[in-house]
Amino acid sequence: MSKAIFITTVESDSGKSLVSLGLLRMMLTKSSKVGYFRPIINKVKNSNYDNHINTAINFFKLDIDYDDCFTYTQNEVIELLSEGKEEDVIHTIIAKYKKLEAKYDYVLVEGSDFSGQGGFTELDVNLMIAKNLGIPVLIVGSGNNKTKKDFINTMQLSYKSFIEKEVDVIGLIANKIEADEVDYIGKELKKIIPKNIQIDIIPKVDFLANPTVREVVEALEGKIIFGEQFLDNAIGSYSTGAMQLRNYLTRIKKNALIITPGDRADLILGALQANASTNYPKIAGIILTGSIMPEEAILKLIEGVQSTVPIISVDGGTFDVSNKIGAIKSKIYATHNKKILLSLDTFDTYVNAEGLTNTLTSYNSVKLTPSMFQYNILQKAKAHRKHIVLPEGDDERIIRAAARLQLLNIVDLTLLGDRKAIQLKCDQIGTQLDLNKVNILNPANSIHNDDFAKTLYEARKHKGMTETTACDLIHDVSYYGTLMILNGLADGMVSGAVHTTMHTIKPSLQLIKTKPGVSVVSSVFFMCLSDRVSVMGDCAVNPNPNAEQLAEIAISSAASAEAFGIEAKIAMLSYSSGSSGKGEEVEKVRKATEIVKRLRPELKIEGPIQYDAAVDMSVAKTKMPDSEVAGQASVLIFPDLNTGNNTYKAIQRETGSLAIGPMLQGLNKPVNDLSRGCTVDDIFNTVLLTAIQAHQG
Repeated sequence: MSKAIFITTVESDSGKSLVSLGLLRMMLTKSSKVGYFRPIINKVKNSNYDNHINTAINFFKLDIDYDDCFTYTQNEVIELLSEGKEEDVIHTIIAKYKKLEAKYDYVLVEGSDFSGQGGFTELDVNLMIAKNLGIPVLIVGSGNNKTKKDFINTMQLSYKSFIEKEVDVIGLIANKIEADEVDYIGKELKKIIPKNIQIDIIPKVDFLANPTVREVVEALEGKIIFGEQFLDNAIGSYSTGAMQLRNYLTRIKKNALIITPGDRADLILGALQANASTNYPKIAGIILTGSIMPEEAILKLIEGVQSTVPIISVDGGTFDVSNKIGAIKSKIYATHNKKILLSLDTFDTYVNAEGLTNTLTSYNSVKLTPSMFQYNILQKAKAHRKHIVLPEGDDERIIRAAARLQLLNIVDLTLLGDRKAIQLKCDQIGTQLDLNKVNILNPANSIHNDDFAKTLYEARKHKGMTETTACDLIHDVSYYGTLMILNGLADGMVSGAVHTTMHTIKPSLQLIKTKPGVSVVSSVFFMCLSDRVSVMGDCAVNPNPNAEQLAEIAISSAASAEAFGIEAKIAMLSYSSGSSGKGEEVEKVRKATEIVKRLRPELKIEGPIQYDAAVDMSVAKTKMPDSEVAGQASVLIFPDLNTGNNTYKAIQRETGSLAIGPMLQGLNKPVNDLSRGCTVDDIFNTVLLTAIQAHQG
């Protein structure tokens, strides 16, 4: 079930507000705990509040703070994107949304408005947000000022844009459709949009489509002379009064906004008299241009007339004012009760709310974007604070990663090394790491050395280790860090920025050892591709596993995937798919697959299978059409270290993907190995993985 829905459009003036109001009320019929979120808002002139948020909070009396309802202004996002900070934008939006998701039963997420300078990037930004939040999308399109063909093409292209980015679309709403085109639009959209996508058609409602006099006053910063109580009059059209009254009267239309210079008393009085007459249509209001006020006698005459017509004075010439008024788009404000109530009634009349509710109830997405994965592991590590030891304490990358971890207050840290040397390195690289809040131990003269030497000797004397050798080995940072874990002084260890893999994990194999039922320690990388996260193993430890070991690696890797929120669909990779290939290596993979099926029949697994058939659905349909794994594998098991290590590095370098790991599997306590070419990000993420492993046990 989805707790949220993302409503978006691909253009301005789509009438998205009507749909948002209807969806909010739909959610409020299910629960009183409903949240509202606008990732990006527009900065409105002369206002401290976003109108959408203000309307939602005040009309529905939502129990939510205004500042919790948005993340960025449009200008802020444009600036960050221009600086290449796309990931920062997404991570911040995810973090803010997740807080609402945890607090409320339902959350309505509303995309941006496609207005102002951000329009050229907004479709991509909305796609990016919807995809990374992992919630279903409802697309709203407007038929206003479009031919039927153009509108249908726009809706089809909009739908395809989201689907191609692997965003789940659950419905399309065609809004502001001319009454005589409703049936045609509905039939044509159903021909080109899949049947499982709900399609609703909302006809154009003039009162909602047109602005009110109040909106004109606010846009032009007008001065109200008369009729303040009638500012919510809806404008059906507007006309400029410059001709003589006898000619102008014939051109007045229903609900017209009359624009005339302030010194044209004849047109002002004539328009008011026409409004009172049963022979002429009602008018919405009168705009007086040029900041010219009518003469005192005229004002006195108007004041004595009972009228429902607001009269407004504005700056600027008649021509310029007319152009500005023509550009004003209708909006729904918190004070516009009539518009809000009509919007809700229109939604109830034309939108299948029950169908949307049922779709949300049954909706289940297993998609996990890299940004959401990184957010999840950060939150999991924060939720269960652990103590991690970093043996290579004077390495620049380790220090930078430690500073970031300290800033975010995620884990407790121990750095191994000389305190003065570490402080000197911090000063040299300008990193603000508070050493008073980090545990620093020097294996050369630690207070734990005697105890650690005894522990090591007792653990390894059956293998011929002497007390002298034990006393020497505890000065080695890898042994020292491992002994900290063994003695309960740390929950996990991350090393390998300077040392080899064997140097890092050998003490763990000797002292921490493997979990019951596990005979082989293996590794996985979490490969964060552009649209998904894949688990790849073993790419770091076992050179040439046999069939039994390969099966165990697959089972361990599936468990790792599930532990980090990834549904395990295992592909046992080889150079052939299915039964087509022959050879010793293929048979090893085939045998390993059968072992997994026998030991863990509930796991989804396919093998042998080629990489393209494992991850590309179009290839999978050709090579293995009946497989429940082919084309959608999330756990990729390589037949040997040579294949795995080269493949993950090739993908990482050629695609720019983030590889988090390696994460070791099978040990009783978590110890993870870094590549000597690791970055600060690699260290940071590996510490998070280690902390989560420590909690999971």
